[in-house]
Amino acid sequence: MLNQAFVSVVTRPIVKLEQQNQHTVDDALTVEQPLEIILRYGSTHHRIAKPLSVTMRTPGMDYELALGFLFTEGIINSYADVLSFQFLGTSTNTETTQQSIVIELHPQLMVDLEKLNRHFYTTSSCGVCGKTSIDQALNHACFVLTNGYPQIATSVLYNLPQKLQQTQTDFGKTGGIHACLLCNTNGDAILWAEDVGRHNALDKLIGQALKHKLLPLSNHILVLSGRASFEMMQKAIVAGIPIVAAIGAPSSLAVELAENYGTTLVGFLKHNRANVYTGFDRIAGKH
Repeated sequence: MLNQAFVSVVTRPIVKLEQQNQHTVDDALTVEQPLEIILRYGSTHHRIAKPLSVTMRTPGMDYELALGFLFTEGIINSYADVLSFQFLGTSTNTETTQQSIVIELHPQLMVDLEKLNRHFYTTSSCGVCGKTSIDQALNHACFVLTNGYPQIATSVLYNLPQKLQQTQTDFGKTGGIHACLLCNTNGDAILWAEDVGRHNALDKLIGQALKHKLLPLSNHILVLSGRASFEMMQKAIVAGIPIVAAIGAPSSLAVELAENYGTTLVGFLKHNRANVYTGFDRIAGKH
């Protein structure tokens, strides 16, 4: 089933103030709406339906978002674990329109009930709330990185912000949406996604990679439009990404995580300058 039609940007009239002047204009806004993820799992003769998560996201790539979320949380191990998906009708109240997606899991998949009972609630700003420990968050990091591989030139690194900007179609309209870009070591764009939540954008990207059977992403670069937080690094590590380059700042825990797992972490990436916090052995110099 294909993803249904969606609206990711809306407009509304605002009053624009410029010095002592004011006038009414139409302003573009990034859409933020809840998506409920429901799992159906269990044996062929005893299927269980369980609501797993409600995430505040920008509509679009909802199936990929669900795939990436399930994979990075360790609920599924591969695309073969998913049989099908279905969108349910929306429910509307005075403030929001909620949509649901039902993911049918393979009957032979052993589902960890403890993970399902964590009652996820995710927002556009913080990702999954209530993780009990770093160990629990990283228990699905199953891909081992190779020291010093792959190698990328600084000239490739410096061009990544421009490549990212070229994929940010909704950002160009609203200025209020995050983006993730996956490149090869030559800096060619492979996959990308946008969302009001930075973690959702990355789940959408990883979900695409999972669907196209590209994992592990051991020969790729991940570019983030904002900061590199613990949760963004956790998802990158689970997907086997060796190089993460952020336009913004990394957090201390993100740097610690990258160092522990052998990931190259770059922050404050701009044209012709960057800070390399970990994994400098993958930066090959300018050529």
